[in-house]
Amino acid sequence: MPCVARAFWLDSPGQGEIRTVDLRRPGAGEVLVRTLYSGVSRGTESLVFRGGVPESQYTAMRAPFQEGEFPAPVKYGYLNVGVVEEGPDTLLGRTVFCLFPHQTRYVVPVAAVTPVPDTVPAARAVLAGTVETAVNALWDAAPLLGDRIAVVGAGMVGCAVAALLARFPAVRVQLVDADPARAATAAALGAGFALPADAAGDCDLVVHASATEEGLARALELLAPEGTVIELSWYGDRRISLPLGESFHSRRLVVRSSQVGAVAPARRANRTFADRLALALDLLADSAFDALITGESAFEELPSVLPRLASGELPALCHRIRYPAAGSPAG
Repeated sequence: MPCVARAFWLDSPGQGEIRTVDLRRPGAGEVLVRTLYSGVSRGTESLVFRGGVPESQYTAMRAPFQEGEFPAPVKYGYLNVGVVEEGPDTLLGRTVFCLFPHQTRYVVPVAAVTPVPDTVPAARAVLAGTVETAVNALWDAAPLLGDRIAVVGAGMVGCAVAALLARFPAVRVQLVDADPARAATAAALGAGFALPADAAGDCDLVVHASATEEGLARALELLAPEGTVIELSWYGDRRISLPLGESFHSRRLVVRSSQVGAVAPARRANRTFADRLALALDLLADSAFDALITGESAFEELPSVLPRLASGELPALCHRIRYPAAGSPAG
């Protein structure tokens, strides 16, 4: 077992580097994992990269295995798939998902890893955290048979929500985004697509995930009377205006937040975080989710790739990070 691993750290807002970190041997009840892939959750990680996490949210925004403190230096990330190299016989050699940052190898408690089903390729399993967010959102939203639904914002989370809704019976689901190129993604996911001005209204439910003021306003416009917007966007340190005048009250509209940090109340009594993540991994057996992975880079390229993702120069839904093979000097 190597004595060191390598990890990506945000050294200061807008500037990252790969650092060598000490790696201890796993103890009882722990595993050593060699990373195969990690995923960049572009919305959240771009916010962290530019130093945009509000001080009031430093605790709430901590990733499970984060090191350092916001705004920087900090080691942040939570989409990691690897293979267990040391640990209990039941996990040895298994591909697992873990909410761990971008690092070549790491040691965590057994309870922190979830085995990836044999039906799910490791390269797709990096989406587990995103699909878990979508599962929680739909537990909050509770769509009904035959509902008319719009998903505003075709980022990672919005696309994952649309993919799951497209599998509901008799539901009209339309993915709404200002980028016409997202039409191809919607088609791959089995959902309809519309530009904001062309979106079908009279919706029973709108899931908003664009993280823009304009997107939230349009989400409210698309609702039928007594309809609900499920707000998935997180705005960080930005303030937005919400149009609560005009017909908001007379139409009895609802805006409700959904956040993955707690299991949705509708399932909290009989589902754990582990149950929710295991369900997300099972759902990833569907190859349609491959449409959410729009690029790939080597681990060594992270210091140059993350600034391009954060600025939008490199457009992406999930950008996958590929790690050195076992036995590689860089591993």
